[in-house]
Amino acid sequence: MSDSLISPVTQRPRQAALLRVAIVLPFIALLLFFVIAAPAFATASNLRSVLLNNVAPLAIVALAMTLVTRIGAIDLSVGTAIDIACLVLVTLMLHQVSLPVALIAAMVAALLVGVFNAFLVTQLGVEPFLATLGTLFIGQSVQQLSSNGGQPIYLLSQKLPEGFSAMGHGAFLAIPLPLWLLFLVALALYQLLHRSATGRSLRVMGEQYSVAQHSGVAVKRLTAMAFILAALIAGIVGLILAANVKAWVPLSGNAYLLNAIGASFIGATFAPSRRPNVVGTLLGVVLLSFIANGLLLVGWNFYWQQVATGGLIFIVLAVGALRARRHA
Repeated sequence: MSDSLISPVTQRPRQAALLRVAIVLPFIALLLFFVIAAPAFATASNLRSVLLNNVAPLAIVALAMTLVTRIGAIDLSVGTAIDIACLVLVTLMLHQVSLPVALIAAMVAALLVGVFNAFLVTQLGVEPFLATLGTLFIGQSVQQLSSNGGQPIYLLSQKLPEGFSAMGHGAFLAIPLPLWLLFLVALALYQLLHRSATGRSLRVMGEQYSVAQHSGVAVKRLTAMAFILAALIAGIVGLILAANVKAWVPLSGNAYLLNAIGASFIGATFAPSRRPNVVGTLLGVVLLSFIANGLLLVGWNFYWQQVATGGLIFIVLAVGALRARRHA
């Protein structure tokens, strides 16, 4: 059958599939280049280090971001939730509070960040971008005021419970606990977003918000849920950071923000629906993490790594725009 006899309806899925392949192949080629140019890249120790120290925390934050971008919003305060959870946990450990109480308090602190965002967005009608930007600034001020201008708090000389360090370095069935936490978060969010009526409502909100409003969807309740859960999930990374470095470092959570946004939108570009999704976000995190690691091993400095990451996101967004144009 000649191409002229193929209908546009038939061509579109084929073109979309070709575009997805076209964007994946350069990444595969780049990873193969790293394997050849940097022999340490493919070693078990390096892969484990990247998965544990880069992929696991970034993926958890990116999944939190995905929950919010799924409804067509954005959360610039996920780093604040990370930092506040870490600050509360480290401070309570410094004062010899029991680990279970400290963990609960840290997660409640992260949750309150989400509650504040939800209040601004659903009750006061503030746009999510501006609401979470304000929360970001407030969070930065809170951290600086509570730590003499942003001085780190160290636990190196403290007697810590065994379970504290296990959150960052422990393992179960030979798999590090941070990877277990990532697996549980990803599984829970996959069930929520892709296998539940709530997930379908969230998707409608992201695609056609006005339709969702007039279709009986509880948009305010679901919006509040998204922001609260996102902050709670991001708070998990604060616990991991505290256990890894045995310290609270001001504003360290914000280092995950841009890559979390990038991973979420990269994942949306890979998906046939072009909507944020769990599997696509995880793929975006893996690509960003291993490309950054490969560039480091071949000798690129940090600033060029940021240029490469920006270029990667531009390419993905360009492919997404091309796909959208072909579907128009």
